[in-house]
Amino acid sequence: MIDIVSDGNDAREIEVGLRQALPPTLPVLPLRETVPFPDTLTPLAIGQERSVQLVNDVLAGNRMLVMVASRKPELEEPGSDDLYEVGVVGVVARMLKVPDGTLRLLVQAAQRVRVDRWCDEQPYLVAEISEMPDVVEESIELTALMLSVQQTFSQIVEAVPYLPEELQVAVANVEDASALSHLISGSLRMPTDHKQALLEEVDVAVRLRRLTEILARELEVISIGSQIQNQVQSEMDKTQREFLLRQQLKAIQDELGEFDESAAEANELREQLAEIDLPEDVRKQVDRELHRLENLPTQAAEHGVIRTYLEWIASLPWDKSTEDNLDLEHARAVLDEDHYGLEQVKDRILEFLAVRKLKPDARGTILSFVGPPGVGKTSLGKSIARALGREFERISAGGVRDESEIRGHRRTYIGAMPGTIIRALRDAGSDNPLFMIDEIDKMGSDFRGGAGGIESAMLEVLDPEQNLQFRDHYLDLPFDLSKVMFITTANTLDTIPGPLSDRMEIIQIAGYTQDEKLQIAKRYLVWRQAERNGLRRSQLRITDAALRAVIADYTREAGVRELERQIGSI
Repeated sequence: MIDIVSDGNDAREIEVGLRQALPPTLPVLPLRETVPFPDTLTPLAIGQERSVQLVNDVLAGNRMLVMVASRKPELEEPGSDDLYEVGVVGVVARMLKVPDGTLRLLVQAAQRVRVDRWCDEQPYLVAEISEMPDVVEESIELTALMLSVQQTFSQIVEAVPYLPEELQVAVANVEDASALSHLISGSLRMPTDHKQALLEEVDVAVRLRRLTEILARELEVISIGSQIQNQVQSEMDKTQREFLLRQQLKAIQDELGEFDESAAEANELREQLAEIDLPEDVRKQVDRELHRLENLPTQAAEHGVIRTYLEWIASLPWDKSTEDNLDLEHARAVLDEDHYGLEQVKDRILEFLAVRKLKPDARGTILSFVGPPGVGKTSLGKSIARALGREFERISAGGVRDESEIRGHRRTYIGAMPGTIIRALRDAGSDNPLFMIDEIDKMGSDFRGGAGGIESAMLEVLDPEQNLQFRDHYLDLPFDLSKVMFITTANTLDTIPGPLSDRMEIIQIAGYTQDEKLQIAKRYLVWRQAERNGLRRSQLRITDAALRAVIADYTREAGVRELERQIGSI
């Protein structure tokens, strides 16, 4: 017996049999994202006007209808072409009217049927149907499939919260293969098309085999999800535990009036390093050294070494860059403002910057200014840095005799420190400065009489293929130098090692003519020396004839350094 309940207080009982004979035609109730299976109870919420009318007509008759899933769940009122061809006959077992006018149904699903022909679409869908009975061939394989499905489904019920434990008991007690497949298929959460494929399969053995594959995949997904959740929970618990213990330790130390200097230094460094976006391998090394620092007493010799090491790492510009100004007109104005003449040199520099503008991440050629002393090689580098908006750092290579001056000393030595490259990066404060390596032709020989170690170290710094992972001996960590713009200067090419000169674009800067020296003296040197000597412009006047006399009779050089000194003497 079932109850038909309305919104009033009246209720009546209706006798429902297990299976009824199928009439040739039945009304069709479209379902959205729901696939019914035979021999299962299907709860439904009915709100559309035509569906409400269908239910009312069904309750007035034999209470039978056909439930068919929609191919397009987004449609409010799907037509006959929007529904699957296979559905399930159902008998309305319970109906409840709610105050908003919608209906709540509990439908007992019965036979699986196929829609042979659509008879009517108004006021609701009606179709001719034919039954599709299951095909069951008893065999050992069928029994094995049933056991496999029951065991796997029991494991899934234990792992997921949306399946009740009573379902596990029910599945274990089902002995009919067809009923077992229908019960499990209707309980699982899976896409509509997957469920529809199981419904349309009449061979029970094939259906159980498909269900075995689906259950195995579902169990694997649940297992992996549980592992991920346990891992995340474990990491969260560990982090929370460490935080609580540190807070408790701090409270105890404050209460006792104790102050752990080592822990305070480690915490300060930890906060500084946490604000820096470090590469993964650098972060691992930092965490390892911080842990060692926290466990060492301040009196230990190793304590100061580790602290200095971490301070060096924190001071480097791992994630700080300056934005390049690639405006060629601005660059030309800066070069003309700082230097007179040198038109060919300026044009080549502008061509170099134009390539950078077209491809900012290009591994550009290393420029090398070669010319006699005093022609403005170093000042040209400063002008390029100012035009680009980059930080400028000058590194003198003259007299360098040991590769450790470039690569640094290993931490095992007392007083060890990074090399000039890393120190210049710290001073620049960005990872893309302009490095002017001065007098590269004057690199000295090492104590063994050769320059192989110094040459190889400088090659690693300048070669775009190698400096992506430049490793200073002190830090022993890779630092990316590919964003740094390198410019070298030299007085002659003869003493520059061949492998180094092959990696640089040589720009020759010849000496100045007397007319060029005169213009340079009038525009720059005279007023710079006047300022250095405390004179105002109104207090000084030097004629062109006097400057020409100084240039012709008192200087014998390609550059203008001696000329500036003579002007200073005047």
